[in-house]
Amino acid sequence: MRWPNLFACLPACLPACLPLALLMLAGCDNTGGSKPDKPDAPAPAPSQGAHSMASRDPASGQAPEAGTPGSEPRRVMQAQVALDRLGFGSGVIGGQANRSFSNALTAFQQARGLAVTGTLDKATAQALAAWANIPATRVVTIPDAWGKITFTALPEGAAAQAKLTRLGYESMAEKLAERFHTTPEVIALLNPERQTASPPAATTPAASPPAAPAFAPGQPIRVPNIGADAIDPAQVKKPGWLDTLRSLGVGTNQPEVVRIVVDESEGWLRAYDAQGRLVAAFTVTTGSEHDPLPIGDWKVKGVAYNPPFAYNPELFWDVDDSQDKQRLPPGPNGPVGVVWIDLTKDHYGIHGTPEPALIGRTQSHGCVRLTNWDAARLALMVSSRTKVVFRK
Repeated sequence: MRWPNLFACLPACLPACLPLALLMLAGCDNTGGSKPDKPDAPAPAPSQGAHSMASRDPASGQAPEAGTPGSEPRRVMQAQVALDRLGFGSGVIGGQANRSFSNALTAFQQARGLAVTGTLDKATAQALAAWANIPATRVVTIPDAWGKITFTALPEGAAAQAKLTRLGYESMAEKLAERFHTTPEVIALLNPERQTASPPAATTPAASPPAAPAFAPGQPIRVPNIGADAIDPAQVKKPGWLDTLRSLGVGTNQPEVVRIVVDESEGWLRAYDAQGRLVAAFTVTTGSEHDPLPIGDWKVKGVAYNPPFAYNPELFWDVDDSQDKQRLPPGPNGPVGVVWIDLTKDHYGIHGTPEPALIGRTQSHGCVRLTNWDAARLALMVSSRTKVVFRK
């Protein structure tokens, strides 16, 4: 979804009323013609809480199934999916050696006692060699059940959105992208045969965007090989949250963290267990000149899953105060995405986003924003014991 500027640069600030999960903003937010690949064998599921698109990693030393890797090596993307399995997220998995990838490599290097270069150097590649048999991509079949989902473009403006019951995905491409920790553009690049036919050249404006990919239930498609997505339903008390974890490809087997450090200047969040080990790291968007990150020591108060959002124009410096207050429904395309991790600093928290491609590239209204999948994963790691440090 594409939010107006108000929300595109702001992660939510929130809850005075966490038990009701009502977000109270107060300083933050924001090859054509090629044959489709054959899908991998479906993963075992219902009883394990997985579904037909869940990962099926080969055992150590075992070769991946025939047809899985694809025709291109995709060295960077392969490293990204391996790091993601280990808790070092690259944000959007797209095969690009960008800042988020460098942050993930830096954290992995520090956790493994390697020289810190932030690059996929020889020593780091050797350390990741144990996961070299994990292909960069895999082929899945879009579930038939997705054909029952209605995808609708969301209206602009808080007043119009407040009339909806859910701020859901606008297209099947967007839903696929979130499930595999990427963007619709990357999904399209991996599946050129799914491009819809463009109009004749004579009727196509020079500035027309490329044709959108055409996806439908039952189709095999190639996606980033996201793993660590096994779900134990017994560990999830809220049915709605279980559905969210499945939709994001986030597994329930996560480490317990007792300390989180967010570095404003470097744009990352790191999580440590009780033994002081670095067990997870993600790229984040933090504060801005008008709403700086509240530097200091805080704690986690609680977690709101799939929260609604209380939109109050008076709390934003860049919004006309004459606008009406609104209560926006929950959903992955809401201003704070799928989860809000509440902090002891009033109205500040750590949360998701409707714009994963902008994480680490824009500013916020003071809070800490991650991709929905990283925020959901972090939410499974924290507890009331978790301390949070914000530093410059």
